[in-house]
Amino acid sequence: MHQLVELAKLAVETFVREGKIISAPEDLPAEFFKRKAGTFVTIEKELQGVPRGERKWALRGCIGTYLPIRANITEETIRNAIAVATEDYRFGPIKKGELPYLSYAVYILSEPELVKNIQELNPKKYGIIINTVPISPSGDVVFNGHLVPKRGLLLPDLEGIDTIEKQISIACQKGGIDPQREKILIYKFTVEKYQ
Repeated sequence: MHQLVELAKLAVETFVREGKIISAPEDLPAEFFKRKAGTFVTIEKELQGVPRGERKWALRGCIGTYLPIRANITEETIRNAIAVATEDYRFGPIKKGELPYLSYAVYILSEPELVKNIQELNPKKYGIIINTVPISPSGDVVFNGHLVPKRGLLLPDLEGIDTIEKQISIACQKGGIDPQREKILIYKFTVEKYQ
């Protein structure tokens, strides 16, 4: 298990069992304390009742930051691990009894780049962020605090997402975006994935 994955696991288990936020162990590589980047933490839960010898997993949560908001990758990973365990609106908070059945992945994201042509995209290689651009009836971009942009993000190389169109569609659904009625900007990013 990669050290960042062990860190995410320790953060979740300590918070679920004790309600405490850990500090990163000092024996982690110096790069993790120097480097800043957005991170995502995904947790899957092993399905019970599956025939012996087979292991199946279901998503238990996925939360992260696409730009860094903490001092370094270790802090970003710890906070996002706790957030996925306690704040993913699609699932309730993780309970102590679930801890032995969980699997973790940590993604370090590159800085997003604006996509000028959707042919640049590749759902196996790039994740995407779709933002709406608030437009007034006159066609001007509005930044008045009343029209809040919507955002949908999808990590790369997800099972069942093998076309650009499907990737864009699902990212729009996640963000509550109607691309037929709303002006959008698409950004792409790559990830370093650790399991």
